[in-house]
Amino acid sequence: MNDFKLKIVLSILGGILFSFIFILLAFILPVEEKEVKVIKKPKGKLEQISHSLRER
Repeated sequence: MNDFKLKIVLSILGGILFSFIFILLAFILPVEEKEVKVIKKPKGKLEQISHSLRER
């Protein structure tokens, strides 16, 4: 096998291995989704009491 064919085969195998590593990392590493909480300010006295009891 001459040098050119060997370089081609090694380049293809290296590319496949490199892409396989990134595909595995995409499935293994978790994606963190941060949930945004919307906190309503209580308006009335009853809502303030209810809110304070929930926050205990």
